[in-house]
Amino acid sequence: MSDNNRVIIFDTTLRDGEQSPGASMTRDEKLRIARQLEKMRVDVIEAGFAIASPGDFEAVKAIADTVKDSTICSLSRALDTDIDRAGEALRGANSGRIHTFIATSPIHMKYKLQMEPDRVVEQAVRAVTRARGLIDDVEFSLEDASRSEFDFMCRIIERVIDAGARTINIPDTVGYAVPEEFATTMRRLLETIPNADKAVFSVHCHNDLGLAVANSLAAVSAGARQVECTVNGLGERAGNASLEEIVMALRTRRDCLGLETNIDTTQIVPASKLVSSVTGFPVQPNKAIVGANAFAHESGIHQDGVLKHRETYEIMTAEDVGWNTNRMVLGKHSGRNAFRTRLEELGTSFASDAELNTAFARFKELADKKHEIFDEDLMALVSDARAIANNEKYQLSSLRVTSQTGEVPEALVTLSIGGVENTSVSEGSGPVDATFKAIEAMVHSGASLELYSVNAITSGTDSQGEVTVRLELGGRIVNGLGADTDIIIASAKAYVHALNMLDANVQKAHPQV
Repeated sequence: MSDNNRVIIFDTTLRDGEQSPGASMTRDEKLRIARQLEKMRVDVIEAGFAIASPGDFEAVKAIADTVKDSTICSLSRALDTDIDRAGEALRGANSGRIHTFIATSPIHMKYKLQMEPDRVVEQAVRAVTRARGLIDDVEFSLEDASRSEFDFMCRIIERVIDAGARTINIPDTVGYAVPEEFATTMRRLLETIPNADKAVFSVHCHNDLGLAVANSLAAVSAGARQVECTVNGLGERAGNASLEEIVMALRTRRDCLGLETNIDTTQIVPASKLVSSVTGFPVQPNKAIVGANAFAHESGIHQDGVLKHRETYEIMTAEDVGWNTNRMVLGKHSGRNAFRTRLEELGTSFASDAELNTAFARFKELADKKHEIFDEDLMALVSDARAIANNEKYQLSSLRVTSQTGEVPEALVTLSIGGVENTSVSEGSGPVDATFKAIEAMVHSGASLELYSVNAITSGTDSQGEVTVRLELGGRIVNGLGADTDIIIASAKAYVHALNMLDANVQKAHPQV
């Protein structure tokens, strides 16, 4: 394909997606997702905000040092310290990019930045110039562009392109734009700015009005050639433009848009499942492309039509986006090597033999309980195995729950705390409530429960349940995940996982704090 009809896919799941409350990821989790994005042939991976925290810096650096087939990007404000930190994190990248930004709307300049427009232009030019001194590939974003004055946008864009910005991003930061208006703005910018041909124009749309994908496609049709998006539409508030929807819209409606991407679409569903598993954000069943019902047909009329000719009701195949590869064919007689190979195909590797051995033992246990095992089941085993192999402070040793009609539920929980067995009995309004109270009676964390969510990993009454527990302590939010064919045990595992994350001081500062 020519550069003129190729759309660059810029994935910001690891940066903007992580800004979803509770979606914080560890360095290793970010690295796993980055490897999957590379496998999917994402052009640019925004790995994080290097200045935000030591953890973010280490994650960006690790991804830059490891991923070689995608450009690795770090966000930075238009400040010297931010830019220098981003450059340091990207030093080992095969292909690196610094993405610097400053707000350009009147409301942001007046109330947030408290800066006059002339000074904003000066700072933007200074930032791009400094970034170009560290790296060849520099992107500049006009934060809140959709509420910025057109003439001011033209002025600042012309200056930063002259300063060396190769990509100009026009974000709909608060999800305010509508497609026709956004397309008109993009078209006018490209026609008006004299040096517009020296940069790739990009869009980054939020979904506050449910228009992120529509706005992105409208901008692309008007000449933008990079789309910033996230897997599963993850992101702040209502989220970002969904990568899978953007990519498949461009592919399915090639006749209308005449555009292509480099994406290996068969890796979309594996990426979706990995991001959902890591963040604890389930994918709604009717979500386009990656939802469990996306290719299901309940209506008799639809079923009849699909059986006679698939294209009567399907505009793409499930195989196109990776659904056909998600059936796990290993069984209880499968060997350790086959088990490890399949997980590596799913983007998961083991840091040690201890992790592999523990996960394999859990797989054998599950194979005795379930007739069919799926890839989703395998992914759920990994976090448990890592917790045990890494000798985390809190480990669930045993759990016994009594619950019957007319009686108060009671839980007897035994935890290993730093290698010492502790036992507690508590009552609760339900078996899960009793379990959590028994755990808290031993650990005294003081954390508040912000979210408790249960999702079936696969279908059937023998399905594993995956539980997400979100705890908040002192302004820090962590997600704990647990999976088991017994929902109460899965709940206890999730709570213990969250406690271990608090104990390990896993944290993520909001980039704009």
